[in-house]
Order: sequence, then structure tokens, then C-alpha cells
Amino acid sequence: MTNQMKHEANGLRRGLKNGFKHHEIKQEIKKPRLTKEEFEETPLLIVLTVYFCYIVLTIFGHIRDFVRRLGFGKSSEVKEKNREGYVKLYRSFESFYTRNIYKRIVQGWNMFICGVPGVMFKLKVNISPEFHQNAKFGTEKIMNAVNLGSYNYLGFAENSGKCADSVEEIILEYGNGICSTRHELGNLDIHRKLETMVAEFLGVEDSITVGMGFATNSTNIPTLMSKGCVIFSDELNHASLVLGCRLSGAKIIVYKHNNMIDLENKIRAAIVEGQPRSHRPWKKALIIVEGVYSMEGTIVNLPALIALKKKYKCYLYVDEAHSIGAIGSSGRGVTDYFDCNPHDVDLLMGTFTKSFGASGGYIAGSKSLINHLRKHSHSFSYATSMSAPVAQQIIMTLKILMGKDGTNEGVSRVRQLERNTHYFRRKLKQKGFIIYGNEDSPVVPLMLYFPSKVTEFIQGLLMGGIATVGVCFPATTVVTSRARFCISASHTKEMLDKALTVIEAVGRNMMVNYSKKVRSQAEVIY
Repeated sequence: MTNQMKHEANGLRRGLKNGFKHHEIKQEIKKPRLTKEEFEETPLLIVLTVYFCYIVLTIFGHIRDFVRRLGFGKSSEVKEKNREGYVKLYRSFESFYTRNIYKRIVQGWNMFICGVPGVMFKLKVNISPEFHQNAKFGTEKIMNAVNLGSYNYLGFAENSGKCADSVEEIILEYGNGICSTRHELGNLDIHRKLETMVAEFLGVEDSITVGMGFATNSTNIPTLMSKGCVIFSDELNHASLVLGCRLSGAKIIVYKHNNMIDLENKIRAAIVEGQPRSHRPWKKALIIVEGVYSMEGTIVNLPALIALKKKYKCYLYVDEAHSIGAIGSSGRGVTDYFDCNPHDVDLLMGTFTKSFGASGGYIAGSKSLINHLRKHSHSFSYATSMSAPVAQQIIMTLKILMGKDGTNEGVSRVRQLERNTHYFRRKLKQKGFIIYGNEDSPVVPLMLYFPSKVTEFIQGLLMGGIATVGVCFPATTVVTSRARFCISASHTKEMLDKALTVIEAVGRNMMVNYSKKVRSQAEVIY
């Protein structure tokens, strides 16, 4: 059996383990049964009540604006000064939601960090009397909190240890900045070393690295796709992917989240119909997905996607911003998680801002593809090169993950993250909360539904020493507001237990344990 056949067989077995049937993978892609993923339906009464709340907020927003126009109260509309006779850049209605609804919600968790943003950090917060009976309005307090809102999945965002020591040495050798592009005077040996290590870690031929994760998507997709091409994009793809698709000029077809039936139907229709008006065949077809979705905590159905791309001769682009380092037996992302051949994915994209504790992003694939990007990528040609200390942070992290530092610390961190994720998710479900996503995903959305409850929930946790973030519309749909926890390998069992205790107390007080499913109260093994 060849290595290619072994990879496909292992991927098929991993897919079956996650509930994908054999015929779903091999021929016609049927609806996958994701036994490890769970999406409990929003109760109808909750949906109706949430919509009613938004209607009330909108009505009162219009009343507030009307009263302000009469001269009562200070107007919070965005206005330009010294622009008499100019056409307005900002219209009042365009900022209506931000002015009257969103700002009233987001103030509940928009706080300043005073210390190192590691697993424990210091927050500067304004405590209002409704959350602390002895507080005066606007009382400022600095408090210690467990960080459950950071993407520091493997705990490498730290100011001590091997990574920090190696970065300090590189600063003395290279300095802090490059101040030039890769095509001019900013191409250092450390950049090529980093790209070689990234390709080795992912198991592909070559890679390209840039200094900004968002720009990795938004500026490189237009380099590959253009007018006359078609892109199939998951409806929950990140804003950087959406922007990259729009800038490319290609036809964008959005399909239902992780729904292989809907994707296959739309691929078939696009192939049959061809380009608009001319009905000529598409120049290229590209499927764009994420490895782990940062709002839902779901993991992409990679084995089924690979089967589809081979069947219809499409290219596959996988954004592994939240999956690289965070899932898989050795932290190599979704290809490792499903034991798929990384060469079956045409473009492996990821960022260094999460699991690596650094900044920037990469695209990895074949040598010919990467050489094309080096010549034509805007983020490679026009943006300042990644600084040497940042590159060294990533290099040292990769060495640890691959065991090249002579220890098993990398594998230990991956295992610890997996253990923490399973423990935290199962405990929350036992306590009656509706939790979205895959049980192996370190992104843990806890559904609250009401935007007002998000603020109260986040501030209630903060009073108990737990810091996380809330997410509302437009980042989610109107009826799926939530709190989002991100688990790290640096979290200890004691930290997680403290968080679970505070979450349960605040949640029961607010009555947000909506789950109707009966959970086993058997002790979850850590």
C-alpha cells in the first residue's frame, strides 16, 4: 500500500469515527452525522422574545434620536467638522445600530489589560453599582482574572521560557524591525528558515509567510482568483476570507455551514450553468473553508471536502487560523486531526497569532504555487517584512512542537489542551448550558441569546475573577448572542474548576441554563 493510499484510508477511518458514512466520503456526499458536534435548537419562545427585545430597542433608539434633534440631550451622531458644502461621508442611519444598540451592549466587556495577557492577567475595569453594592458609578479597579478569552491555545504567549529567551538573543543580533519589503532589503535568512520549517511542520513542499494574518487572506486570494473564476465559500467564513473573495472579482457562491449536500448541489449547478451570460466554463473553481470556526467551535468536514474537490476538480483552500497547533495528535491542524494527506489540500493557510503566540500568517502548498505567490502577492511585495524577533518566536515554537528542542514539551501541551477542552465542555453541558461546536474544539460558545444578558453575564463572571468575551449581532445572527470561551494548555484544573463554579453561579442566577437535554451527572475524568 502506497503512502497516498494509507493517508486516504486513515482519513476515511477518522471520518467514520466522527460519524461520516463510507458512501458519504467515497461517492455522493450525503449529510454527515457529526456525532462529536452538537447544536441544540434555540427554543421558539426565546427566539420570539429576542426579536421582541430588538424591536423595543429599535423603537427607543428612534425616540432617542428624535429627542436629540429637538435639542434635548447630546447628539452622538458621527459628524465631520469644517466640511460645509461637502457631501456627507457618514449618514445618521448607517450608525443607528452602533449608536443606539451595539454601544450599549459592548461596553460591558470592553476593558483594558494592564498586565501580560497570559493565562492570568490584570484588568482595569469600571465597576457600576448594579454589579457591586459598595461601588460608586465609574469606580475604577484593577483586578486579577483567569483569562478565558484569549487565543493562546498552547500557552506560548508568555514572557519567560525557551521562546522568550531565544527571542531576546535575536533582538540583540537583528534588532526589532526590518523597515523594508521582502522584495527589497527585507529578505533575511531567518525568514527563509521560518518558511522551510513551516513547510516541514505541515508536510508540504514550501510556504510563504507575511506579517499580518488578516492580510494573508485578503491580499492573497485576489492573487489566485479573478474574473471568470468561481469561489464556493462557507457562510460562516471569517471577514478576511470574505474580503479576499470580494477583492478577487470572482463569482462568489455561499453555501450552508459545513453542509456537504448544499455544497455539492451548488458545485454541480455552477458547472452546468457556467459563467453568467456567456455560459463558458469557469476558469478555476476554489472551495474556501476554515479548519475550526472561531464563533461556532465547529471543525470542518475535511474528508468529505477532499472527496468533493477530487470529484469535481476544484481547488481547496483551508484557513487554519484556529486549528493549527490546537487540534490533531501533533498539533498540525485538521489534516492531522483527520489523518488526511496534506497534499490533498491545495492551499493550507494559517496565522501565528493564536497557538504560536506571535503575529503574521502563512500559506503553504506546492513549490510552483508558492513561487507564484512570491512574485505576485501584495502582502509579500508591498508590506514590511515580519520582524526577526517575531520570526524567532514562531521558529522556537515549531521546534518545540516538532520535538527538535530535545523534549516532548510540544506534544505535552497539545495533550493538555485536548484534556482541558474535553473537561471544560463536558462540565458545562452537565450544568445545563447550551454549548455549540465539536467536543475537540478549544473554542467553546455558551449560548445566551439575549444581548442584554451577554453584558450581565460577562460582568458577573468578571466579579468572580473570570474574564472572557461576549459576541452579539452582527458577529452572530440576531438570535444567537453568546459568551465565548477559549481554552489554553496553560489552564490548570484548579483554574477551570474555579471558572466552572463561577459560570454555574452566574448562569443559574440569570437563568441561562437553557438546555432541555438530560445530562449524566457522573464525574467527568480530567
